[in-house]
Amino acid sequence: MRAVRYHEYGNPDVLRITDAPTPEAGPGQVRIAVGAASVNRMDVKLRSGAMASGPLRKPRGTGLDAAGVVDQVGPEVTGVQVGDRVFGAGSAVLAERAVLSSWAPVPDGLSLTQAAALPTVAETAGRVLGLLPDQPGSVLVVDGASGGVGTILVQLALRRGLAVIGTASAGKQELVRRLGATPVPYGPGLVERVRALASHVDGAADLAGHGSAGELVELVGDAGKVVTIADFSGSTEAVVTSGSEGRSWDTMAEVADLVAAGELELLIDGELDWSEAAEAHRRCESGQATGKIVLTVGAAG
Repeated sequence: MRAVRYHEYGNPDVLRITDAPTPEAGPGQVRIAVGAASVNRMDVKLRSGAMASGPLRKPRGTGLDAAGVVDQVGPEVTGVQVGDRVFGAGSAVLAERAVLSSWAPVPDGLSLTQAAALPTVAETAGRVLGLLPDQPGSVLVVDGASGGVGTILVQLALRRGLAVIGTASAGKQELVRRLGATPVPYGPGLVERVRALASHVDGAADLAGHGSAGELVELVGDAGKVVTIADFSGSTEAVVTSGSEGRSWDTMAEVADLVAAGELELLIDGELDWSEAAEAHRRCESGQATGKIVLTVGAAG
């Protein structure tokens, strides 16, 4: 089969479509003919070598989220069969065939492009929200509300009766407002700007990595009610979640159903052919994308 791979760490230009071994579905897995895959910040970090401890020793594929049509069902798998449309998470999924370890059916009315944009952002939003106060009426600050995870988290929080204040750049504050949150500029002085809008804050999420975790703890007054997915410096008192402590894959199916029903807005920045993987990584790396960047593979039609 063909797959987007890289033979060395570096800038997006190291990505190439090359021949690769076709993966097989193992226990608890399904294999799909990939129709679309999306780009995550983690894909960028892995490709760049930012998380590597040494040089790359063998070619590596890219991509964590994909959607397509099941063409192989692994042992111990029930409730899905060859020909079903599914979306989910795996590794090296930007390829003609990919194995998914976590997946859900693609609801009627949802395209493979839309479904491929969902797994990581929906799971992360659900995981973060599960660690925060969720009583109706609670006030939540989301730093990075206009990003892929942030836009989903804001909408889920509002559906659960929370009030949300979301940080965004000047050009994206109208988006935050449209989603139902109160926008506020990000950056130094966040504490004063938020306190001008709310008498108290019950919880906060650091999704952006602007170094705001300390300010968010000051706002909330309880480090245990501040969650970060972006500050791994070891210096923050906030709750750090990487997913290693448990995942929230049920949120993936919940969000897909809401998008299909028109009850939740899914933001897709752009749709490119998978031959443009380098451009997709550049766009993701720039931080300028509004929503997810999706690459169509076409193997599933």
